[in-house]
Amino acid sequence: MTGKTPRTVLVTGPGGAGRTTVAAATALAAARRGDRTLLLCADPAGPGAVLGTAATTAAGVEPAEVTPGLWVARVDPADYFRNEFLALQERAAAALDMLGARRLDGEELTELPGAEQFALLQALRRAAAGDWNVLVVDLPPLRDALSVLALPERLRRLIGRLLPAERQAARALRPMIAQLAGVPMPAGWLYGAAARRDEELAAVQALIGSPSTTVRLVAEPGPAAADALRVARDGLSLYGLRVDALVPNKVLPTDSSDAWLATLAAQQQKCLDGWSEEYGPGSDSGAGWPLREVRHLGRDPRGLDDLAGLEALADLGPDLGPDTEPDPDPWWVEDRREDDGLLVWSLPLPGAVKADIGLVRRGDELLLTVGPFHRIVPLAGALRRCTVSGAALTDGVLKVRFTPDPGLWPRTP
Repeated sequence: MTGKTPRTVLVTGPGGAGRTTVAAATALAAARRGDRTLLLCADPAGPGAVLGTAATTAAGVEPAEVTPGLWVARVDPADYFRNEFLALQERAAAALDMLGARRLDGEELTELPGAEQFALLQALRRAAAGDWNVLVVDLPPLRDALSVLALPERLRRLIGRLLPAERQAARALRPMIAQLAGVPMPAGWLYGAAARRDEELAAVQALIGSPSTTVRLVAEPGPAAADALRVARDGLSLYGLRVDALVPNKVLPTDSSDAWLATLAAQQQKCLDGWSEEYGPGSDSGAGWPLREVRHLGRDPRGLDDLAGLEALADLGPDLGPDTEPDPDPWWVEDRREDDGLLVWSLPLPGAVKADIGLVRRGDELLLTVGPFHRIVPLAGALRRCTVSGAALTDGVLKVRFTPDPGLWPRTP
């Protein structure tokens, strides 16, 4: 283990855009540059078809080297669900025996819906702890990927609310409380399991939020992808995910003499011009995503030679190695008490529309909604002693105004 967070590239995009191809080409480029690289594929089928026949059998749950410097592993939801269920069954053995329940064997277990997301989180945790310089993750389609990346933060909040750590201090009192209340209290292993889960989720959350982690968006130029990218931009901004590149994939040549092909190419170019204006560096929305076009090969890329020819994917972006200093918090608080009697919390949401934004203060948390995405954000200490007095969306930045509560704010002597 290196003890450092690897340079991580999370690859996603609308379905059918060529995510696996882009992820594999990105990983291969990193490996040929000399980085010890792991390609982690969320598709249970693995990336074997893209990498070539030699990798088809090598892409198992455990990393296997398919070419010098490049290891491949895939996520197996069935294996994850089976192991987790059997471990839970073992921990609850006493209760099951008391009820006379018959235990299940691993062979008769099939995963339940949702196992894919948790299996991916576990695979990310294991990969983050490995000895890798570069980690490339072939994520599910865009909306599902955003849900997975937001999951660790949500689950940790739920664990903290339902099984707070401070309750463990009263472990010795639980038998007495159970007698007084007449109901059984949670067993010690439940709190232990919650603590372990929180630790595991914290590791994944740290990987996702690391300054050395970026998202690489893959989209085939066209109206459907354009709509998906606009929606995704809201989620990426809300969850604080940084995009290193927008990869327009399967871009057709513009010099074809075939009228039908030339028409399709012209439509793609019109879309690309719009993407450059809307998302590229210097765009009005402030997204600032570099566009790296990948030409259409006239066939689906197959094998290492085809992948090596996708030169646009060789660059991992700015130097974001494991020792990179974190960027300043993009959600900053401006102290305007002296002039306006306010604290203003600024949340960049490039491209967001006022009608799609929801804002609710609940206790010491702020419930934010942007389009179909939701996030519950804990307030900083100073903001907890204030009341929300308004909000405005200006130039892609949501500014939330907080007025100090005289009853809570420290008085100046």
